[in-house]
Formats: sequence, structure tokens, C-alpha cells
Amino acid sequence: MLRNLFLRILILFFKDRFFVTRIKHITGFLPYNTDLFRIAFIHKSARLSLKDGSTVDNERLEFLGDAILDAVIAEYLYMLYPDKDEGFLTQLRSKIVKRKQLNKLAIKLGLAPLLKSNTNLNESRKNVLGNALEALIGAVYMDKGYRKTRKFIIDRILIRYLDLEKLSVKESDFKSRLIEWAQKNRKEITFISKEEFNTRKKEIFFLSNVMIMDQSYGTGSGSSKKEAEQKAAEQALLKVLAT
Repeated sequence: MLRNLFLRILILFFKDRFFVTRIKHITGFLPYNTDLFRIAFIHKSARLSLKDGSTVDNERLEFLGDAILDAVIAEYLYMLYPDKDEGFLTQLRSKIVKRKQLNKLAIKLGLAPLLKSNTNLNESRKNVLGNALEALIGAVYMDKGYRKTRKFIIDRILIRYLDLEKLSVKESDFKSRLIEWAQKNRKEITFISKEEFNTRKKEIFFLSNVMIMDQSYGTGSGSSKKEAEQKAAEQALLKVLAT
């Protein structure tokens, strides 16, 4: 019995040591409150139920991390590009924080082994990883404060994994370009978007249809309304520019 107890304690010790080591490798520092960081990797599909009846997952930390990430990137781009206007800065920030980009960054940071999720499908799991990255940023902020969170985002994410010069010239805002085209050519344009539920994958997704002068020019789907509209706009833009 004592031997089994010792083995359980040993296993817990090494699990905790692995987790703390991973957090240090990812962020550059040792966490004070390890429980806070563990929560950052608990997706709502694997939420924990506590004795008092409440549940724990990473959605609150994700909300906080999203706001902190936006603020840090806005300040960083403002200082990095002193001669660029508000439109350029807004578009570049949008490219950095869009879901697809955050998913890629989470994979590069090595967050997958830490994630607790019952979502097994590849595409869904990627989105969950992007959410976990925002939750991690929220945990860093609560544990270390703004200055160290800013350092983590800039040194360990932006500088290490993003080519901002390349990203700044990469087209991604197809919806804005399509709307500009419509205004210039005096065409009435409408985006019709709706929420759907995939019963096979058991997840919500969005469908979008671009109507130009009451005629369908493009359709798109995605995990968010914004993603679906961008895909539909890209398809429509290809059509109108080809005519």
C-alpha cells in the first residue's frame, strides 16, 4: 500500500515537473500559480466539475487574453511603423490575430501536448489550440502582470514566429476590397450569413453568400461569421475582377 502511494506521488511529481518545464520553455519564465496555467488548457468540452457544483474551463482566460493580445499588438505596431496610417495598422493587426494565424502560432509554440479537450477532429482541434493560446496569454497576465505578458507576446511570438514585412503585403481582407469595388462601380452588395450546426462533427459553423445586384457571386463557410464572409468575398472578388 505504501509502495502504491509512493508511486502515485512520484507520478504526480513528474507530471507537474513536465508541465512547469513546458510553461517555462514556452513563456521564458517559471509560473507562480500553476493551477492558473492548467486552467488555460482546459477546453469547455473537457471542463472540470468542482465539489460546489461550479465548472472550470479556459473561456474566461481566453476572453482576457484576447483583449491583452490586441492591446500589445496595437502598441507594438504603432511604435514599429511610425509612418503608417491607421488603416495599415488595423489591417496588419487583424492578420496577426485572426483565428487561422493564432492556430498556427499555437502549434509552433508547442501547446498541443498540454491541451485538455474532447474535440478529436483535426480542424476543430486547431481552433481549440488558437483559443488556448489566448487563454495562456490571459494566464500570463494574471500571474505576471502586463510588462512580462508584453515581453512574452513580442519576444516569444511576434519576433520569433512572424514575418511582419511579409504579412503586411499579404492580401487577406477580401471583404473590404469587394466593398470598395462595389462602391466604385455603384453596385449594391449584400452579405447574407447564417449559423448552422454540423450534426456529424457536432459543431457550429457559418455559411455566407455574397449578393451583388440580387445575384449570388460567392459562397463561403467557416468556424466564424467573419471567416465565412471572407471566403465568400474572395470567391466573388475573383469573379468580378475577371469580367
